[in-house]
Amino acid sequence: MSIGHVSHNNTGVTVLYCGSQGAVASIDVRGGGPGTRETDLLEPHNTVERVHAITLAGGSAFGLAAADGVMRELESQGIGFPVLGEGKPGPRVPIVPGAVIFDLLLGDERPTAEDGAEAVKRAVAKHDASTGTVGAGVGATAGKMRGGFGLAELPVETLQGTFAVGAVVVANPVGSVVDPRTGRLFGAPDEQAVNLERFAALRHPAESKLNTTIGAVLCDAPLTKAQAKRLALTGHDGIARAIHPAHSPLDGDTLFALSTASDTATRGVDTPTMAALCQAAAEAVEQAIVAAIVKAKPGLGLETYSSLLD
Repeated sequence: MSIGHVSHNNTGVTVLYCGSQGAVASIDVRGGGPGTRETDLLEPHNTVERVHAITLAGGSAFGLAAADGVMRELESQGIGFPVLGEGKPGPRVPIVPGAVIFDLLLGDERPTAEDGAEAVKRAVAKHDASTGTVGAGVGATAGKMRGGFGLAELPVETLQGTFAVGAVVVANPVGSVVDPRTGRLFGAPDEQAVNLERFAALRHPAESKLNTTIGAVLCDAPLTKAQAKRLALTGHDGIARAIHPAHSPLDGDTLFALSTASDTATRGVDTPTMAALCQAAAEAVEQAIVAAIVKAKPGLGLETYSSLLD
């Protein structure tokens, strides 16, 4: 799995490239106002199991166009679902689900198909571990502050082996990431407190109530599609820990879950292992949200966590 970003002044695109063989994937949507593409096929009862990339973008529904460019670029490289069967000549269709955040009030730029193509080119060439004000997180807001793009990874020790569970998140919630009683981050109460007087005086950009937290849980355990669904479900616990309130009627909170395991012959882990992976998924999402907030840079008329510290 590798990440590529394209960043503009007030919006951007982030692509998670899953390699030519793709990754087993599923999804869980909790927000009441999602903006998504190609998500029905990720349900466990549907046929296609593997995706080749995930597109995360700003631009609200306009940003879904970025996935068109990702598809075209992957097709040009011969990557995609073999329509007539593996090893046979014929068209390949890249499977590229996506989700978007609402950032339209911060400027006129909108992600394009060209941005999607460039982001996946960058992901194929080199993994970009940047966090904060980058890619789809450029125009993100977190309540009254600037949001961003974050990532985190945790090792998980189980009787079936040691696995890695990670999360990438574009933190753009309606709710707050700061506890108004203490000034500390809900997801990291040991971090330094912001200045509560300055924080209380902030106003949400244009009083918008249209926001979304999107991202993906990544795991190298050989999960089934149904188990990937469970991982996405529990990943939302991390959103609920780090953001208050979460999953509101006008949030579009969406988490993908991907198994990047190279062993395609054996799929599925036992229940104790799955329980440990689910716990780590929630923790990784929570930590990724914190990373997005802590690394965000001031701009677009918005304060950040770091700029509000005493």
